[in-house]
Amino acid sequence: MKNNNESKHMYDLCRDHVHAYVYAELQDGTAVDGIVTGLDEEYVYLAVPLEHNQQEQYREHNRQFGFGFPNYGYPGFGFGPPRRRFERLILPLTALAAISLLPWY
Repeated sequence: MKNNNESKHMYDLCRDHVHAYVYAELQDGTAVDGIVTGLDEEYVYLAVPLEHNQQEQYREHNRQFGFGFPNYGYPGFGFGPPRRRFERLILPLTALAAISLLPWY
């Protein structure tokens, strides 16, 4: 019964923080920050910021497969896909130990 109450408590916390920038600590001690984009009975969905080098890898991958026009200063003026800044992360509610609101700045 304790696990059910803990899961319900985490569900309620996540529900209250949908579309908010949060800091989440997991049961194994790892931590992640991101925007809560969705929630269901088992999982919480986060948009996690990419590191700068991950953004460059994503941009290089798209350039390799022909997005944009090579002689027009990719990614310029509407050519190619927009820069990717977030990655989707799906966490089980049972893995969450704590979640707290972070400022946007």
